[in-house]
Amino acid sequence: MSQFSVDRFRLDGKVALVTGAVYGIGFELASAMARAGAKIVFNDRKPEGVERGIAAYKEVGIEAHGYVCDVTDEQGVQAMVQQIEAEVGVIDILVNNAGIIKRIPMIEMTAEEFREVIDIDLNGPFIVSKAVIPGMIKKGGGKIINICSMMSELGRETVSAYAAAKGGLKMLTRNIASEYGKYNIQCNGIGPGYIATPQTAPLRELQADGSRHPFDSFIIAKTPAERWGETEDLAGPAVFLASPASDFVNGHVLYVDGGILAYIGKQP
Repeated sequence: MSQFSVDRFRLDGKVALVTGAVYGIGFELASAMARAGAKIVFNDRKPEGVERGIAAYKEVGIEAHGYVCDVTDEQGVQAMVQQIEAEVGVIDILVNNAGIIKRIPMIEMTAEEFREVIDIDLNGPFIVSKAVIPGMIKKGGGKIINICSMMSELGRETVSAYAAAKGGLKMLTRNIASEYGKYNIQCNGIGPGYIATPQTAPLRELQADGSRHPFDSFIIAKTPAERWGETEDLAGPAVFLASPASDFVNGHVLYVDGGILAYIGKQP
């Protein structure tokens, strides 16, 4: 009988590319992987974003490698991956984190705005995954983690493009797992719930009368944990899905949502 070792959660020597990981969820996931032993690579569309990211990682004691690249530019992504392989090493772990959201009612949203969200949130992961998979095959395996969303399962007002993209990303996750599992490549997703970030801070501020913001009350009522998630709540799942501990987990989306998707909500 084999004995399980916690060392299977280690990422020592692995090269991890986390797209758009200058701040927020991507930065937290990359930092967690670095603490587990991985070499961190990230990208941003602008040079100043890369510089800001390198400084942020350095501040927490992480030596990260940053590249200027737009995930929707197929030739640019191919060139970036080749440069990473030459300068850092073949990519073992890919986290497709880069994404945007446009909160616009569907009938007011232009087709161009819809396409922009789909391009970054769905075409981007396809393009970057396509670029790294050949190296993973040659190396004998790899891990791809797609940052999905509860909108991979649920609809909500004003997020038609985002929900369509994330629903597509869920199915891309399953298809990569189906197509490349035989090469020891595991592709899984993480579906964050409502996470406390600087961007969501205004929605959590107390009102003048001391009451909760209406949206804050809504989220608390819909979440069995009765709280917002923290970015660090996503770190453990990400390290697990990037590590040998998840070698037989493939095509799965792990929802880190405090139980929202399992819960019908409180009775009024």
